[in-house]
Amino acid sequence: MRLSLASKAILAAALVAASVPAFSQVAPAAVRSGLPLAVGGGYSTWDVDWGKGRMGGGTLWIDYRPSFSSPLLHGFGLEVEARDVSLGGSQSQPNMRQDTAGGGVTYTWLHYRDFHPYGKFLASQGSMDFNIGAVPPYEHDTRALFQSGGGFEYRAFGHIWARGDYEYQFWQILLGKRPDPQGLTFGVMYDFRPVHGR
Repeated sequence: MRLSLASKAILAAALVAASVPAFSQVAPAAVRSGLPLAVGGGYSTWDVDWGKGRMGGGTLWIDYRPSFSSPLLHGFGLEVEARDVSLGGSQSQPNMRQDTAGGGVTYTWLHYRDFHPYGKFLASQGSMDFNIGAVPPYEHDTRALFQSGGGFEYRAFGHIWARGDYEYQFWQILLGKRPDPQGLTFGVMYDFRPVHGR
């Protein structure tokens, strides 16, 4: 059977296409396996922007940072964060408390193995207790808020990372004032991904 020039070209193209996967790498060398989660907690020192003085409290977070095949998405992830600031109220605001819970987008610069700077933008629901001496009592309200911030993660050993975080919050107007709390959080987290291949 004699093949035409077009048939020969199609057959040659099919053979080349079939042989290309034999020479290509099956999986990228730096693929991260395991659960792409990190869970952490820490102590926050906070300017509540309501009354005087700084307050303290606890913060918990969960970071989800999958391995994307596209280099443009490498480093992007999601964070869920909850914070309770209720320690050290002032004399003028003895029952002062701010609680926030929400989540959003993070970007972590993964250039170094054991040191990762990051930035974040979150949207949350905030709850505030206060004392304004109103009759009848008006001592609690909730508002939506946005948070921006950043910090760094440093591997202490194995799966354990230390974290320093700065955050600035933009609350909706409350009693004619727009609270803009801000503060620092220092803590530790456990990263479930394998240590190798990072």
